[in-house]
Amino acid sequence: MPAPKSGSILRRPSRGTAVASAALGLSLVLAGCGGSNVAGGGGGNAAASNPECAAFSQYGDLSGTRVTIYTSIVSPEDEPHINSYKPFEECTGAQIVYEGSKEFEAQLPVRVQAGSPPDIAYVPQPGLLKTLVTQNPGAVKPAPQAVVANVDQYYSETFKAAGSVDGTLYGAPLGSNVKSYVWYSPQAFAAKGYTVPKTWDEMVTLSNRITADGGKPWCAGIASGDATGWPLTDWLEDVMLRENGPEVYDQWVSHAIPFNDQRVVRALDRVGSILKNPQYVNGGLGDVASIATTTFQDGGLPLLDGTCYLHRQANFYAANFPEGTDISENGQAFAFELPPINPAQPQTILVGSEFVAAFSDRPEVQAFQAYLSSPEWANAKAKAGSELGQSGWLSANTGLDPNNLSNPIDKLSAEILQDESKTFRFDGSDLMPAAVGSASFWRGMTDWITGQNTSDTLTYIEESWPASS
Repeated sequence: MPAPKSGSILRRPSRGTAVASAALGLSLVLAGCGGSNVAGGGGGNAAASNPECAAFSQYGDLSGTRVTIYTSIVSPEDEPHINSYKPFEECTGAQIVYEGSKEFEAQLPVRVQAGSPPDIAYVPQPGLLKTLVTQNPGAVKPAPQAVVANVDQYYSETFKAAGSVDGTLYGAPLGSNVKSYVWYSPQAFAAKGYTVPKTWDEMVTLSNRITADGGKPWCAGIASGDATGWPLTDWLEDVMLRENGPEVYDQWVSHAIPFNDQRVVRALDRVGSILKNPQYVNGGLGDVASIATTTFQDGGLPLLDGTCYLHRQANFYAANFPEGTDISENGQAFAFELPPINPAQPQTILVGSEFVAAFSDRPEVQAFQAYLSSPEWANAKAKAGSELGQSGWLSANTGLDPNNLSNPIDKLSAEILQDESKTFRFDGSDLMPAAVGSASFWRGMTDWITGQNTSDTLTYIEESWPASS
């Protein structure tokens, strides 16, 4: 997914600045040595006087150094990230310089090609990571051994493979997400006597019932600046998995079958049976065309006032509900898994993540990479977010304690990611070449929702596939 899909530019009504020292204290308690073993002794200037810094001695004394980060994660979601770095700064002496930008996808390649990349970038699409690696030889540094060890120990093969290019690990996962969700209001369902559907057909029956009751069942928004259109890519990917299964999905993502294969045509038409149905959308927001102009941040908010009842979006959408929203099994908002279509196919979970790509192999950069790949950082980040009352962030790091997350949907998502019995597939557009996954696929889906037919849309995307990929 683009930044909005995995790291997501998530915005909600602003709140007063929380007390950073509280989050820092919690982070210091949680932070410790990861599975990595970075050479070096001592610590930052604080290490001698702060016993909580003892675990950071593995990273060495990095006093006077600085590490720059470039990312799409902006206010207010940047605050817990920045707070989670404080233990590393305090105990090693390094300075972490954070830069968030809504133009990340467009500007990162420009900076890399100009020879002025950041030390670290949080890349939200494996396809973009592969493009950066292959088109700029030597620019992206292979992950150091400490990071490889952490990824081998704490992450599933699905995530390791997504951060690798030609068998070499370049990016450890950072934040991760579960995408195969439909958001709803348990309180609104209870008031109307609606029940959570267990199959796609039951979901259509529920949609028809809501329509018959005078409501609009679905609401959606796909506007996201340069990334407009990405929420529709998730829709198509989930339906491809549920109609055709993971093997056909893999063939489609790798271009072993064409983008406009008839199975893809049928899947997109199924998406259209919901999102292009004027009886179904766009509850509380307008007509079908309003989906293209409604921001993805606003797309699910009508759930809270009963003008819509269903909104397909990843777990990170929790961050967009107003402060104080009861996100729980019996609350104002919660989510259920997008139901199966074909009982013969395994119910596969669509997942996404950002990846930590480094453009420098200086010791302080490698040390910070190791910290970010450790369970200690994942737990520090979770606690920092919880202290600020933020929802919607989690990690696929198996060392993450779900109890450190802030609400039931985050905990449920973490448990899903840690469940070895689950079948996962990575977000398809994120795996595709950047010219498709974060360009023509987004544009094509936007044209499709505003009136272009399925065949022309998929053919346009198929013709954009790079010949060398």
